[in-house]
Amino acid sequence: MLRLTLAIFTGLVGAAVLHLVILFSIPHFSNRDAYTRAEFQAVPNRFHLVDKDGHRKGGLSSEDPFMRVAVCTYNVEEKPVRLSAFGAVPFWSIAIFDSASNEIFSMNDRTSAGGELDILISTPEQSGAIRKAEVQALSKSILVEANRNEGYAVLRTMVPQASFLEEAERFLGEATCEPAPLK
Repeated sequence: MLRLTLAIFTGLVGAAVLHLVILFSIPHFSNRDAYTRAEFQAVPNRFHLVDKDGHRKGGLSSEDPFMRVAVCTYNVEEKPVRLSAFGAVPFWSIAIFDSASNEIFSMNDRTSAGGELDILISTPEQSGAIRKAEVQALSKSILVEANRNEGYAVLRTMVPQASFLEEAERFLGEATCEPAPLK
């Protein structure tokens, strides 16, 4: 009986210690999610190149030598955000995430219209207003509804050889991530 009581007591103390360790470690890991690291990169509503040393500085990093990556954080609370990019790169892809790092949309140059990137991220209410108003400037944009106001977009392009690097960086550098008018 004494052994059983000792085993139960040891198990309860061990469980309590484990729970305390988990609770005290949450603040350490909570600021390391992808959205927080993307926010750290720089100013919102603008694509910023991600380098391979970004994780040392507290931001995102890209260690794939054949890909160049840019990230943009956005907020659609007041206005929708339009993502666009044009250029002659061998391949590009984009993934849009909400602030909880859930992917809400992705596509690449093979699935886009004419190989161009033109996406409008909006709230469901804004999407309804855009469809009603039939905004001509946004008529060819892909409309993506975001249930959360904040998020980030990751734009990647392939650099199969060093000769493609300049065009890839120009493509990412000229990509836009700006608030769009509703009218």
